[in-house]
Amino acid sequence: MGQHTPLYGKHCEAGARIVDFAGWDMPIQYGSQIEEHRAVRRDAGMFDVSHMAIVEITGARAQECLRHLLANDVAKLKEPGKALYTCLLNEQGGVLDDLIVYYLAEGRYRTVVNAATRDKDLSWIKIQGERFQVQVEYRADLAMLAVQGPQAREKVLQVLPSELAAAARALAPFTGLEREGVFVSRTGYTGEDGYEIMLPAAAAPALWEALREQGVQPCGLGARDTLRLEAGMNLYGQDMDETVTPLESGLAWTVAWEPAGREFIGRAALLAQRSAGVQRQLVGLVLEARGVIRAHQVVRDDGGLTGTVTSGSFAPTLGKSIGLARVPVDFGRRCEVQIRDHFLPAQVIDPPFVRRGRVLV
Repeated sequence: MGQHTPLYGKHCEAGARIVDFAGWDMPIQYGSQIEEHRAVRRDAGMFDVSHMAIVEITGARAQECLRHLLANDVAKLKEPGKALYTCLLNEQGGVLDDLIVYYLAEGRYRTVVNAATRDKDLSWIKIQGERFQVQVEYRADLAMLAVQGPQAREKVLQVLPSELAAAARALAPFTGLEREGVFVSRTGYTGEDGYEIMLPAAAAPALWEALREQGVQPCGLGARDTLRLEAGMNLYGQDMDETVTPLESGLAWTVAWEPAGREFIGRAALLAQRSAGVQRQLVGLVLEARGVIRAHQVVRDDGGLTGTVTSGSFAPTLGKSIGLARVPVDFGRRCEVQIRDHFLPAQVIDPPFVRRGRVLV
């Protein structure tokens, strides 16, 4: 038996299909995965993401620590609640994890890291944090819900206390706020608008029920994966890991090169790679025949260059199969994907495939 989030009982009551995910018993779907996917694109869906690790870094030198630890620069965060997407790198520039970091107050930051990398991340952050004399705390006392879709924000606002709701309504994208132990941020992993809510674990079931009464569809990890893939968002462990850098993973935009004097972990390796010329890139694929793109399949272009699919699935919004693949930088815009014993035609595109319900390919 795996670990359980505070909402595990609610998932069982709803008849969810439970699977192991990074040591956690999590809902993969409640009924139709495609209907859950469409609920998020058309209305509102909610996900239990309490298996992800909420980690706080505090201390007088917290900003200095994170400027050394992360590839993006937390000095950009000037006002409480501002958020930043970034990568946590090793000395070779490989991606240990991707995460969101929030500036809460002077000397206090919060990050949300992936469940599968929790222990590794915590160990790495604590080791690096020792020299800056910061405190690193895993907030196991908190649960986290993601509510996403074109109607998600309005439905969330109906169940929040009036003062919190009024403040949350005014949030700009990639900002958050904290009131009486509840943190609401306008972030997500689906390509749709919405909120991510961190709150005391004991309060999570009541919020889940209140959202269900507002017509928010419970969604499992299966729909979360197809939604993020349509949105062109990387999945750690598939689209990037310690063997590749952000420059090879469509994440060069998350690396803050300036100011030049900021010596973050992995900077020297990334500079060397950039100077020598990045040899690989992450691209999108749209299959033009019947079949489903899956991770680890071979792709080849008309010139004989080859690459590998990192993520793939049927995309409900497009009605086609799509994927992400790591290929040489001069890979063509037409290719074939090897599915079983056949090579099937595909178009190479720049992700995303879908944003805010709008098909972009």
